[in-house]
Amino acid sequence: MNNRVLEVYSVTCPVAMTAEHGKGRQDHDVILSHLAEARWPDSANVFCIWHPCPEAGRTAMVRCTFRRGVVPRQIPMDIREIARRAKVSTATVSRAINHVPTVDPQLAKRVWKVVDELGYFPNTQARALVSGRSRILGLIVSEITNPFFPEIVQTFENLAVENNYEILLTSTVHDPKRMESSVRRMIERRVDGVAILTFGMEEGLLEHLRFRKVPLVFIDVGPDVPGIANIRINYQNGIRQAVQHLAALRHTRIAFVTGPLHLKSAAARREAFQASMREIGLSPDLIVAGDHGMEGGMRALLELNRLSNRPTAVLCSNDMTAIGVMREAYEQNIKIPDDLSVVGFDDIRLAEFTIPPLTTVQMSQNELATIAFQALLSEVECSSPSHESRRYELITSLVLRRSTAMAQAGRRPPMSPKGKRARGSGKTSATGLR
Repeated sequence: MNNRVLEVYSVTCPVAMTAEHGKGRQDHDVILSHLAEARWPDSANVFCIWHPCPEAGRTAMVRCTFRRGVVPRQIPMDIREIARRAKVSTATVSRAINHVPTVDPQLAKRVWKVVDELGYFPNTQARALVSGRSRILGLIVSEITNPFFPEIVQTFENLAVENNYEILLTSTVHDPKRMESSVRRMIERRVDGVAILTFGMEEGLLEHLRFRKVPLVFIDVGPDVPGIANIRINYQNGIRQAVQHLAALRHTRIAFVTGPLHLKSAAARREAFQASMREIGLSPDLIVAGDHGMEGGMRALLELNRLSNRPTAVLCSNDMTAIGVMREAYEQNIKIPDDLSVVGFDDIRLAEFTIPPLTTVQMSQNELATIAFQALLSEVECSSPSHESRRYELITSLVLRRSTAMAQAGRRPPMSPKGKRARGSGKTSATGLR
């Protein structure tokens, strides 16, 4: 705050005193401390302005005199005060702040000069009451710590900011009560619309939102009714590519590690695997249950290795499961991809940094967030209520890296207790439910 002087407007105080204070920011702090000592009713209401004072140099002094009298009126920080100082109407202030293009540029410049001087911020709640729009969009995800979701959240927020919206973010951690609480909070905040990217939804809560006519976007689980947009994930395309890729590498014993089958998305991935295996004449029965987490992947590989006819390739329902499989393979001295080929699903950011880099089915988080935002924006800004549901599709595809290789003829993946590595104490647990 060098080269600035604190100008204090005429104020009053229950006791009389005169003080001279030092330079810079200390001026303001010392004044407030004197006011506190004098039992000033609300020292935060002292009206102060910092203004340039080049002639004062770096050692400017300030004199503040407090007189007996009554407590001064606090100056209101609203558009009426801005209008008074800018010498324009309140309507002009409102239009300038809301970036209405018909405002005279010179008048808008005067308004924004006063806004900057006063540090004024519009009252968004008051604006929402007048306009009927909060310009807040709700975003509900399953679990913010799941590596699948951060890029979705970041992309969605970036698009919201670009379109002059805010987001209200919440995660359900797969708890129906948390989901209910999240939905209620969205309604209380009068959000303009909600994107529910949880890959699952309670029917009762869905009806709760529909009753209030809040525009909604779902992944996979939304009903075909007006005012609701559905993003359908084409799991079949990417999983078919993965199965055919493994078959081309001469793998015939291909296992699949599922996610929690109460999730529609996990069940759809399993069905896509089974259909793809049947298409090329391979048995789709080598399936073990996982939980979309790394520890679930580790347990799945242990279960598969207990089989007499162990698989030479494993396709996983998500990348976190695949990373768990790779970790357990390391513990068992199973080399990837020489002894066992592994394919994930999602293509999270970590997938390209595993050793070896993970071949996976990409479900683009950036594209998913973009589709969800644009679908929600279309519903929110639609001038008339839509009389039909809207459908969008996200197509998955295989991303080749280095976790798959040609199957070795007649070779079974090794599992020797004697050769088993000593387990580290580092934590490997991470939930990936969606």
